[in-house]
Amino acid sequence: MSRRLKYDIPGPDWRVEPDAVGDAGLACFYAPLPARPLVVDVGFGRGEFLLQLAEKQRGIAFLGVEISAKRVLKLARRLARSDLSNVRLVEGPAEHVLQCLPEACVDEFWVNFPDPWPKKRHQRRRLLQPASVRLLASRLAARGLLNVATDHVDYADHVDAVLRQESQLENTYAPAPWLPAVDDRPSTSYEIEWRAQGRSLHFFRYRRR
Repeated sequence: MSRRLKYDIPGPDWRVEPDAVGDAGLACFYAPLPARPLVVDVGFGRGEFLLQLAEKQRGIAFLGVEISAKRVLKLARRLARSDLSNVRLVEGPAEHVLQCLPEACVDEFWVNFPDPWPKKRHQRRRLLQPASVRLLASRLAARGLLNVATDHVDYADHVDAVLRQESQLENTYAPAPWLPAVDDRPSTSYEIEWRAQGRSLHFFRYRRR
């Protein structure tokens, strides 16, 4: 029997609307914490990676973006029971939320293990396409970072090609296109499981020029 989804928020509700994360919105929703530096986790999934970052860096503003209403609700309930106040959550397609963000306002993006859409007829649905990478780059502040991780070999090749062709970005791991492991980053539950299965992992880090 499936568990019934609980909709009540047992504390502060840190969810915000996509259209409210513009210039005035960011400062308003993070007060009294400054809205900069701002770190955005695109497609936070279960949310454990985002929470680990926010726990370690309580003076930094974090924004979690997720298209799944169920996952946003679950993480909102989890946040409400915690003492964290530096995380805001927004439900919606990543492209729409990114369009709502002001230009050059993000210090770091994390895109962890997005759906690779392995079938050729579905690959147009992949999050990381030239247009979306250009949009991500435009939202980064000068010297801001874009981190991407995938366990899918074909998608890694696709990400490598798309990131390399974006003139606003430079590869901080060059001459390597990616690294198979990064010591100082938290691990997601999926990542731990995939490592145990012996899957190859690919970590990218690009900086806005």
